[in-house]
Amino acid sequence: MKVAIVGAGNVGSACLLCLVMRGVAREIVVINRRRERAQGIVTDIQYGAPLSCPVALRAGDYADLDGAQLVLITAGVNEKTGGATDRSDAAGRLKLLDRNAAVYRDIVPKIVASAPQAVILVVTDPPDPLADLARTLAGHDRVLSTGTFLDTLRFRFHLARCLGVHPMSIEAQVLGEHGTSQVFIWSSARIGGTPIHEALGQRAQQAQEFRQRIEQEVRFANITIIEGTGASQLGIGMVAARIADAILRDEEAAIPIGAYNARHGVTLSLPAIVGRQGVSRVLEPDMTDGERNALDESANQLRQAVAWLGH
Repeated sequence: MKVAIVGAGNVGSACLLCLVMRGVAREIVVINRRRERAQGIVTDIQYGAPLSCPVALRAGDYADLDGAQLVLITAGVNEKTGGATDRSDAAGRLKLLDRNAAVYRDIVPKIVASAPQAVILVVTDPPDPLADLARTLAGHDRVLSTGTFLDTLRFRFHLARCLGVHPMSIEAQVLGEHGTSQVFIWSSARIGGTPIHEALGQRAQQAQEFRQRIEQEVRFANITIIEGTGASQLGIGMVAARIADAILRDEEAAIPIGAYNARHGVTLSLPAIVGRQGVSRVLEPDMTDGERNALDESANQLRQAVAWLGH
C-alpha cells in the first residue's frame, strides 16, 4: 500500500512519523516545495523506522505519486504564521483560507494528474472549505478532510479527565466545522450508557458552567498548544494516521470526519463510514433542536467561506 504526503512542514512531518509508527503503508512518498526539506525529514525518520513494520520512505516529486492509494495534503501556512491565534476572532482557522486556497490550486491538479484514483485527505487548515476546493479541482468525490475527529478526541479527553475514567469509556462527538462554529453534541454524550450530566450529578447552573469550560478548552486547544510549542502538529498527525489506517485497510469504520454533504451543500463533519473509497455512508445522529440549529449555522458559515473563494 502506497501513501503520499504533500507538505513536509510541522504537520506533514508529524503525519509521516505517525504513519510509520502505525505501520499502515509499505511505501510513503513525501513531496515538498523545497525537496531538501522532504529529504531531511525522510532521512531522520528512516533511521528509527526499523522499529516499526517494514516501510520504504523517500522524498519525491509529483510523478512519484503514481499508484498511491491515499494522498495527505498538509501544505500551506499554519495558524501561527497566518495569524489565526486570537481566541476572540470568530473567523478562527478560516483566516487562512485565501492563502492556502492558492496553494491548493497549484498542487491538487498535479496530484490528480499522477494519482487519479487516490483518496485525498485534506489536513491543512481550514480543512473543510479546502476539501470543497480540492473536490472541485480533483473532479471526484474521494476527497475528505480530517474534520472534527481531533476535536471529538479532545472532547472525550476532557470529559474523561473530569470523570476520572479512560477517554475510550466516553461516547461523545463534536460535529460541523473544524473551527469556532463546531457543535458539541451533549445530548448523546455517555459513559457506560449513562448520560454525562447524570454521571456528573450536577445542578443546572453547575452543568452549564461545566459545559462552557469544556467547550472553551476543546475549541481553543490548538491555540493553547501553539502558545506552548509554536505549532499544533502531533495530535493531528495521529488522527491523520488513524484515518489512513481506516482507508487503506478498508475498515468501514464509523468516525466523525469531513465529507461533502449534499443536504448542507458543503463539506462538514458528521459520523461517516470510512473505507477504501473514502466515505461510503454518512450517519445522522439524534440531536436536540438546539444542536441541529447550531449544525445548520456551522454549515452556513462554511458555505459563506466557500462562496468567498469564488470572488
